[in-house]
Amino acid sequence: MLWFRSMDAFVRRLIERLHDPSQPLSRNRHFHTFASPEGRRALATSRRLKSLQRDILACARQGQPATVEHRLDAAGEVEIQLQFAAILGKRSSRLRGAEFELLRALPGVVEALGIER
Repeated sequence: MLWFRSMDAFVRRLIERLHDPSQPLSRNRHFHTFASPEGRRALATSRRLKSLQRDILACARQGQPATVEHRLDAAGEVEIQLQFAAILGKRSSRLRGAEFELLRALPGVVEALGIER
């Protein structure tokens, strides 16, 4: 699991580019970017957020919306809990503020979570 006190601007921009369908960032063409520690961190975070997006949307389709709990500790974490009725499973994820902002920018997440933009 990845934890950041504050997200590096370069990492944030890479994640945004990885999620932007109008300006896709090819991992093959930009292999040198993803070979750096920051690039690997951006790629891993991007994959984690996309996975969480898929699960949030799947739960919403099943009628089991996710619950979001904001923690007011120094880290400013957000916890998202998902219930999967079809497989009787659960998923709990903790995100830092910057990660949660990036998750909210993904299509369908705000509506599925029932939160304000």
